[in-house]
Amino acid sequence: MRGAEEILRPVLDQWKRGIDAHDPATVADAFTDDAIFQGLRPYSVGPQGVYTYYDAQPQGMTVDYQILESRRLGSDVALGYLAAEFAYRDRESVHLRIGVVVTRTSEDWQITSYQASPVPD
Repeated sequence: MRGAEEILRPVLDQWKRGIDAHDPATVADAFTDDAIFQGLRPYSVGPQGVYTYYDAQPQGMTVDYQILESRRLGSDVALGYLAAEFAYRDRESVHLRIGVVVTRTSEDWQITSYQASPVPD
């Protein structure tokens, strides 16, 4: 059985690729049809909300992430806790902590829950 980090990394790399390229469709494709998405604005459910959220982000925004903790919760579920730095061309970076739950779907592994919160000063 694959470890949690081995499961998380390809999904999160797709999320990162989409953000770095300002390609919200690639980001949204990393999420399940019923994904709960909580960025730094009100939550949404499903890939369309993810698409809308990332489409509204400024051009040139990029993200780097580090998996701080990961757990395999079952044969079809993994949990990740991330440190993420969102960089911008014209302002200071934003540091967040992100919790994700990924599930095995007919497509592959996808994010079914995403919760972001600012890092306290």
